Amino acid sequence: MVRFAHIADVHLGGWKQQPLQDLNFRSFQKTIEICINKKLDFVLIAGDLFDSAYPSIEILKETFAEFRKLKKAKIPCFIIAGSHDYSVSGKTFLDVLEKAGFCRNVTDFEEKDNLILLNPVLHKGVAIYGYPGKKSSLEVQDLRKIKLNDSPGMFKIFMLHTTIDKAKGTLPIDAIETDLLPHADYYALGHLHMDFQYKNFVYPGPVFPNNFQELEDLEHGSFYIVDTEAENHLQKIELKIKEIVSFEIHIKNALLATEQIISELNKKDLENKIVLLRLKGELEKGKNSDIKFVQIEEFVKQKNSYFMLRNTHDLKTKEVELEFEIKDSENVEEETIKIYSEKNPSGFNELIPQLMNSLSIEKQEGETTTVFENRILENARKILEF
Repeated sequence: MVRFAHIADVHLGGWKQQPLQDLNFRSFQKTIEICINKKLDFVLIAGDLFDSAYPSIEILKETFAEFRKLKKAKIPCFIIAGSHDYSVSGKTFLDVLEKAGFCRNVTDFEEKDNLILLNPVLHKGVAIYGYPGKKSSLEVQDLRKIKLNDSPGMFKIFMLHTTIDKAKGTLPIDAIETDLLPHADYYALGHLHMDFQYKNFVYPGPVFPNNFQELEDLEHGSFYIVDTEAENHLQKIELKIKEIVSFEIHIKNALLATEQIISELNKKDLENKIVLLRLKGELEKGKNSDIKFVQIEEFVKQKNSYFMLRNTHDLKTKEVELEFEIKDSENVEEETIKIYSEKNPSGFNELIPQLMNSLSIEKQEGETTTVFENRILENARKILEF
C-alpha cells in the first residue's frame, strides 16, 4: 500500500554546545536525504521537531531549507507537536511551517459529551490521526477520552507523543494504557527516546541522542521506514554521524587525577570522535576543582577529537566527619567553627563567622523576596570579595 518514514524527537536546538547542535542538525539532514532518495510516499514526525516552541531564527532558517527539499521532491510531511514544541496557547512555529506549505499538522479534534473526537487527514487511502504531547504528561488524561472519527476501508495511522504503559518500565510517570486507545493499523509514537516495539506501537528513537546518557546508551540516532506491503514492514535506519568513545574512570586522589585521566585517554584513538568522560568514585584526597579539566580538554584537542563531554555527577568528595566534644553549649557555633578550623586549616575559615552572620539577616517589612535574596547574595559577595 504505502511506504513512509516514522521520525520523532529531533529536538533541533536542544544541545547548548554548538558542535553537538551541529551534529544534531546534520543527523536531521541525513534523515531528509534518505527519505528523498528512497522516494517515500510521505513522512511522519511524531513530535518534538524543535526543542522549544520558539526556536532561534538560525535554527528555523536551516530547518525550512530541509523541508523545502522534501516539498521539491513532492513528499508530503505530516506532523504533531511534542511536549517540547507544544504551546498552551496552541501557537508554535509548527504553524509557520504549515502555512509555508512544508508540512501538515494532523491534530484536528472536537470535544463532545466528555469525549475527544479526532478527525483524520486523508492521503491516498491512508487516514492519519494525531494528538499532541503536552508538558508533564498532561496529554495522557486526554487520551483516555479519545475516539476516532471512523474512516472505513482506509489504513489508519495514529500519531502520538506520549508514554504507553508497555514501554514505561519503572519510570515514575503517567502512561496511557494501550488497551484504552482506539484501534489503528499503526501507532507512530514519539516522546520516549528508545527503539521500542509492542505489536503495532512503535517508538523509533531520537534522530540524535539528546544528552550525555543517551550518547552513551544509543551512540547515534535512528528512525523507521514502514512498508505496509513488505513481509518485514519495519526497516530501522541508523544515523551514524560520529563515532563515540567512552571512558569511565574511578578517581580516589584528585591531586593525581589529571595525569590518570590523560593516561587513560591516551590508550584509544580519539581522532574525529565524540569523547565521553565519566568520572566516578569518592575522593580521599583533594576535591573536584583540583582536577585540571582545561589541561585534559587541551590534550583531547591535540588528539584531534571532535568534541569532549564530561560527567562528574558520581564523583563525590569524602564527607568530613567532625568527632569532637562541645564543652561550651552556650556558644556552640563559635566552638564548632574553632575546632573545625583547627582540624582543617584554611584561609577560608576566617570568613565563616561573617558568612553565617550575613545569612542570619531578616527580611524587612515590605521587602520583596527577590530584593531580600539579592541583598543576602550581595552581602556574601562582599565578604568573599567577588
